[in-house]
Amino acid sequence: MRVFVTGATGALGRHLVPGLIAAGHEVTATTRTPGKVAQLRQAGAEPVVVDGLDREAVIAAVQAAAPEVILHEMTALADMRSLRNPDKAFATTNELRTRGTDNLLTAAARAGTRRVIAQSYAGAGPDKRSGGPLKTEEDPPDWRPIRSAMQGPAAIAYVDKTVPLEAPEGIVLRYGGFYGPGASDFLLEMLRKRQVPVIGGGTGVWSFIEITDAAAATIAAVDQGAPGLYNVVDDDPAPVAEWLPYLAEVAGAKPPLRVPAWLGRLLAGEFVVAQMTTARGYSNEKAKKELGWEPRYASWREGFRAWVGG
Repeated sequence: MRVFVTGATGALGRHLVPGLIAAGHEVTATTRTPGKVAQLRQAGAEPVVVDGLDREAVIAAVQAAAPEVILHEMTALADMRSLRNPDKAFATTNELRTRGTDNLLTAAARAGTRRVIAQSYAGAGPDKRSGGPLKTEEDPPDWRPIRSAMQGPAAIAYVDKTVPLEAPEGIVLRYGGFYGPGASDFLLEMLRKRQVPVIGGGTGVWSFIEITDAAAATIAAVDQGAPGLYNVVDDDPAPVAEWLPYLAEVAGAKPPLRVPAWLGRLLAGEFVVAQMTTARGYSNEKAKKELGWEPRYASWREGFRAWVGG
């Protein structure tokens, strides 16, 4: 198939493009950075330099490529070292999830592209304490409002609602927390410096997905799965108090410090405290059943070992 990939040089895109090529697809891949054109061409894609927020440029690029499938992987998450003010840290990503999504949906309509697959989020958030241990695609996000983190949840909800509604075959893949080659390396660096403590008992449950497993699920969605939402996570959601010390151990770091929630708020802000204390995990049963996909790393335990070991 002819596949148009936006955000093709990001953490996911750099695994996604070669995988699509290997699967026999004809790929047009976008980047905002002219210096990354050679990287895309070397991977086997036809590169296009375009800003996802430039409406007319996006429409022109999609019409020229005439894709059968569009993959919306545009984010700006390269330097996520502090989440004290998430709306500030995610400002560009939030625009890409709103205006950028609208640009691609308009382009898809004009080019006659039926299938649009967009990136969303199934990672840790400030969940309310009600509800079951795992969220399915039928459950509302149910995040409690935090003053510094209002725009991000709204942008995620926009993708989740708009893509299935506007595209004839609109699919939203909600990815868990990325790790693996080229993803979240800063977390290992901070762990080794003991800059990531367990806050407030670490009772928040996180769902992870290894980056090449996320790419495999995305490739599966190119020609499988009905329109709708899919949680792309591993089989083993786990509390912070369990996974964070384990990652420190396999990374050769000292055990993480433990701090009470009140101190965590002073050090990292309310959003991070909520992630570490009230987050709920996600179920991947729908993605496994309807996309015909299984994560190679069913648990973060084996995935973390492979990641740290290179």
